[in-house]
Amino acid sequence: MISVAEALARCLALTAPLEVETLPLRAARGRVMATPAVAKLTQPPFAASAMDGYALGSEAAAGVSFTVIGEAGAGHGFSGKIAPHQATRIFTGAPLPEGAVSIAIQEDISVNGAEITLTAAARAGDNIRPRGQDFALGDALSPRLLRPNDLALLASMNVAQVTVRRRPVVALIASGDELVMPGEDPGPDQIIASNTFALAAMIEAAGGEARMLPIARDTEASLRATFALTEGCDLIVTVGGASVGDHDLVGKVASDLGLDRAFWKIAMRPGKPLMAGRVLGIPMLGLPGNPVSAIVCGHLFLIPMLKAMLGLPDPAPQSLTAALGEDLPANGPRAHYMRARLSTPNGQTTATPFARQDSALLTILTEADALVIVEANAPPQAKGSPVRYIPL
Repeated sequence: MISVAEALARCLALTAPLEVETLPLRAARGRVMATPAVAKLTQPPFAASAMDGYALGSEAAAGVSFTVIGEAGAGHGFSGKIAPHQATRIFTGAPLPEGAVSIAIQEDISVNGAEITLTAAARAGDNIRPRGQDFALGDALSPRLLRPNDLALLASMNVAQVTVRRRPVVALIASGDELVMPGEDPGPDQIIASNTFALAAMIEAAGGEARMLPIARDTEASLRATFALTEGCDLIVTVGGASVGDHDLVGKVASDLGLDRAFWKIAMRPGKPLMAGRVLGIPMLGLPGNPVSAIVCGHLFLIPMLKAMLGLPDPAPQSLTAALGEDLPANGPRAHYMRARLSTPNGQTTATPFARQDSALLTILTEADALVIVEANAPPQAKGSPVRYIPL
């Protein structure tokens, strides 16, 4: 068995960034930018009002009066110049009139016809957004998975098209005579296939495209037929059938199809019977069949492989540190990724592993916020000691 770190390194070695394509901004949500996007203008392009109120020609103390000589609104500024004793009515987003040094909010003004009187002091720079406060012409947004907030920024930068990585297409193959799809009536010896639904959602959230292939039955012919449907995919992910039982045929069939195996079995739990390699010219990841094992290994290995294909930096899962919420005994020879709940008593992040860690318990995984990492051969750890975790 190899370590988790070595297994991840070998998984990432199977991948390479995919080719790029150019998309209109409206179609770019959830895609990964391949090159920086450069601002084509400065934002705001002029000094602007941050509030509704009055632009003043000078700073002044409470009780000082000004003569209102015009108005400035968003999209139609005041074309004249104001003197120190003058003011203009101004609205949020409007260009700052020439000569204005401060904006007094309307709540701090007493109005008498064309005269206003300050009820609170106005200082130079108050409620003014400087030109270029957000970004300047030539500023760049680095490659990233594009979220709605990023699209707003790109639009403000006057970027109408973005260069993105092609979505990795992932073929998901669940195998086993015991599996039926949700909505079907399982036989007395069958269960509902659930793993691929979680994995497909994880793939799509990470910027990939998931193809759920028909369930492969426990025959070599069925597995071969399902493998034949993976043509054109960028990654094959099998779920189940990777262990050593008489009906665990994924490794054998993949080997018959020319599998160049990178490894099989890793020193972790859950997820010992993990397998990876290349088959039919496509990277392959063989996940365990137990639900928690499959999903945990999806977080630790599948998603990093997708990030590498999308050209994202640092694809490995990033860990954080918390205080341990309970005592833990010494660990054995396999790293343990324990489902845990996060809390913040007294403002400190605390990670408390669940008492039940069976790899078939989806209810526990659903309640978990994190995976607490207990290294192989770790000594006993006391409550309150620092522990690394991966957020879920």
